Amino acid sequence: MPPVTATLIWILVALVAIGLYLSWTAGRLDRLHARIDAARAALDAQLLRRASVAQELATSGVLDPAASIVLYEAAHAARQTVEEQREVAESELSQALRAVFAESQQVDVVREVPGGENAAVELAEAVRRVPMARRFHNDAVRAARALRRHRKVRWFRLAGHAPFPMAFEMDDEPPAALIERAA
Repeated sequence: MPPVTATLIWILVALVAIGLYLSWTAGRLDRLHARIDAARAALDAQLLRRASVAQELATSGVLDPAASIVLYEAAHAARQTVEEQREVAESELSQALRAVFAESQQVDVVREVPGGENAAVELAEAVRRVPMARRFHNDAVRAARALRRHRKVRWFRLAGHAPFPMAFEMDDEPPAALIERAA
């Protein structure tokens, strides 16, 4: 085989290998973006569930009027806010939940009324799931960002027109009294 032919074959093999590697990287990035979308949908569902349960509890007449108003307004704002203000509204709902359920006596009052036990358990579950959903979402965002920072991804524009993934940062600390008493 002439040296020119052998060189061309090696160049072709190298180009195919590079193409396969770039294709694999683009597929990986696409899977990460799909994982972000799925994690965001799960996070949105958990946030909506938490706000719905809090709003339901606020309108049930179980809480004192001041606590009901604070909780209802925060839950309503979290459900109705625009996407740009969502992190702030969800953080305010977390703060309202901690304020309303700052003391374990409030949880006991809720548990004593008919149907209150179920409401307390449902709210505790919803409050517990939000940090996990947010963590899964932010982990997926972190992985996609790390891959998108590589030179090969930027040079060959493997991310296409996908927007740069953004983490969801909010105060999601649950009220300790609610978690302890409802469990």
